[in-house]
Amino acid sequence: MNTMEVQAHLRNLRISPRKVRLVADVIRSMNVHNAKIQLEFINKKSSQPVLKLLNSAIANAKHNFNLSEDNLYVSRIFVNEGTTLKRWIPRAMGRASSINKRTSHVTIVLDEFKDKTAKKEKRKDLTVQDVNIGKAKEEKKETIKADESQKVQASLMGKNNINKD
Repeated sequence: MNTMEVQAHLRNLRISPRKVRLVADVIRSMNVHNAKIQLEFINKKSSQPVLKLLNSAIANAKHNFNLSEDNLYVSRIFVNEGTTLKRWIPRAMGRASSINKRTSHVTIVLDEFKDKTAKKEKRKDLTVQDVNIGKAKEEKKETIKADESQKVQASLMGKNNINKD
């Protein structure tokens, strides 16, 4: 099954990107229904514009691609910095300080859930021969370890005999 990505953009939102990213991080990789609920109850100024953007993306999916809302999830959402409005405020002794009023560009990408059968990893079915080969390898490792331990004990015994003289 070929998945279809649906995008929606929000340009020049007059909230700084750092504040919008807090909301975007909450709904990333959620299904659309849960993301709507989260955005309705988040106590942030940027949650309402992001909710409108999500609704716009859902409408794009329904109208342009005939996708069902039940099968959609937030595949990607990212917030980039837009143009910065530069303003000045008077300060003491005739000086001026700059004020940067930042804007954000928000992009949301919705995608369809894949088939449930595709989600499950395909396991290789082990045959009796594969199991026997695995057991033989384990037994071989055990015999090698036993031989090594006997050699170590023999060498220790030899050193102990030298020290006793």
